[in-house]
Amino acid sequence: MSTREQSLAMKLGTMALTIAAGWVAQKAVATIWEKSTGHAAPKNPDDDEATIIQAVAFAGVSAAIAVLARRLARQATTRAASARRHHAATDV
Repeated sequence: MSTREQSLAMKLGTMALTIAAGWVAQKAVATIWEKSTGHAAPKNPDDDEATIIQAVAFAGVSAAIAVLARRLARQATTRAASARRHHAATDV
């Protein structure tokens, strides 16, 4: 597999893992938010039911979890690619 193909495969793998991790993280944040506050997670920042503090807090927590999910997905993809390269190098 060429370097270009590896790069494309790594990008696609990272993208797929990021989407999956983001979806799981979104569901987890919404569930934890609801359990801890007793209210559903704010879906629309312009909704009058959510206070500005709730909307900002939820946005901050969601953003932090999204960054964490993306970094973990990237690390997992990098580890998998490294292991694959190592395995391919030892098979030669």
